[in-house]
Amino acid sequence: MNCPNCGAPMCFHDGRECMTCDYCQSVYFPEKNEDGVRVLGERSELSCPVCAIPLARAILASHQILYCTRCRGSLVPAPVFVLAMQDLRAQRTDFSAAAHRPDAKELDRHLECPQCHRAMDTHYYGGPGNIVIDDCARCELNWLDAGELMAIVRAPDHPYELASGSIWECVEDFKLRE
Repeated sequence: MNCPNCGAPMCFHDGRECMTCDYCQSVYFPEKNEDGVRVLGERSELSCPVCAIPLARAILASHQILYCTRCRGSLVPAPVFVLAMQDLRAQRTDFSAAAHRPDAKELDRHLECPQCHRAMDTHYYGGPGNIVIDDCARCELNWLDAGELMAIVRAPDHPYELASGSIWECVEDFKLRE
């Protein structure tokens, strides 16, 4: 994205929800959408696993993610997902459960990872009866459909804490307990 003030390229710096111009020091804050995502508009090299259009670069709770401007889904690296959820949950005021119970047929969906092009794993997030998400353990990427980010943020806390190590170790530990 170019600076609206001087036309120079703007930069995103981790830990901030804005872009800055290194030349004239202008600051740009894209508007947040209903999922709390600030779409930057720059296209990425990866495509949406649902719509097959290029994903746009975006910011979620001061972390970079990729976002589909058509279906409003989000591709979130697993480490960013954990940090963003912690940040968003710390700010939440609405502690309601998920808006709807997912249909078990949602588990039959087969998405291809935008990065490695292998099948993503489709599963419940937080146990049966909650939100269905897709992830690629190889690439450490999560795919969330529109509305799922904020449904996870608003859901009651999980009864377990993230152990040291990879998020995937925590996921495997949780699957063993089910």
